[in-house]
Amino acid sequence: MYGFLIGVGVLLIFSIIWMVYRIQTLVSVVKGSDKKIASGSNKINAILFIVFLVGTGILMFWYSIKEFHNYQLPIASEHGVVTDALFWWTMGITGIVFLVTHVLLFIFPYMYRYDVKRKASFYPDNNKLEIIWTAVPGLVLTGLVISGWMAWSDITAPAPENAHVIEIMGYQFAWEVRYPGKDQVLGDYDYRLITATNSHGIDFTDKNAIDDFPSPVVKIPKGEPVLFKIRARDVLHSVFAPHMRLKMDAVPGMPTRFWFVPTKTTAEMREETGNPEFQYEIACTEVCGNGHFSMKKIIEVVEPEEYQKWYAEQKSYIQMNPALAAGHSSEMNKLAEN
Repeated sequence: MYGFLIGVGVLLIFSIIWMVYRIQTLVSVVKGSDKKIASGSNKINAILFIVFLVGTGILMFWYSIKEFHNYQLPIASEHGVVTDALFWWTMGITGIVFLVTHVLLFIFPYMYRYDVKRKASFYPDNNKLEIIWTAVPGLVLTGLVISGWMAWSDITAPAPENAHVIEIMGYQFAWEVRYPGKDQVLGDYDYRLITATNSHGIDFTDKNAIDDFPSPVVKIPKGEPVLFKIRARDVLHSVFAPHMRLKMDAVPGMPTRFWFVPTKTTAEMREETGNPEFQYEIACTEVCGNGHFSMKKIIEVVEPEEYQKWYAEQKSYIQMNPALAAGHSSEMNKLAEN
């Protein structure tokens, strides 16, 4: 500990001495009393620019290659291929521009460092150059925006008629999942109906709600369209499933949706990643309170046959809690008895 403090102290003293020297140099330059000092000082600074450019460039490429597998997750949905293609096109175009502009940004201070023999040149304007560097970025960005809009319009458009509908509701601090029953239609809900036993606020006077059922996980079939109907019960949340390239805000009072086609079962992804404990998951990507970190829901992708078997075995809310049928239709009471 003492060694560390001594080291920091020595560094601070050296920094102070260096700054005093630099101040004296700048004062001499301003007074015009020592042009040699100004020339030498600028040369040192110009060389440091090049050193910084090379050093940080090497670190950037090394780290990007080393950690590539951590931010390039395997794709597990059809639209994920489109999303990744858009991402890499954007990354490629903006990356090239970034590299070119920043290489020049660090090279120019070296090329045009202070020299008593050099005279500044006057370059008032160039209309052709102005048009080129305005039109080209404008056209490129327009192409990227339109491509992104087309992909977004596709995944938020009405889902195919055979899509499996699942409602995902966020609240502080968890996700709850609701499936339609055999009728394949989710029942209505009303926030005024929310109780300790009816957390979704399901309106059981709606016949479509009679066979709705909950699930502790989001189970979906491989190769078939799935529609997430998303809503929030209290504050803003966000449904994020990285392997599916799925992200959609859950907004109170404004239901949202997102449909996709999963392409790999959980078992297949475990084999691909070499991780026998791998699980797809939904996380919340909107800071929604002090329990935000705990908002996790497992997605289990299975073969269609396994999904249909599981689906047929599920019990509805009313079958699990007959008290929900109290005071409602005889059809509901009959179902509760069964």
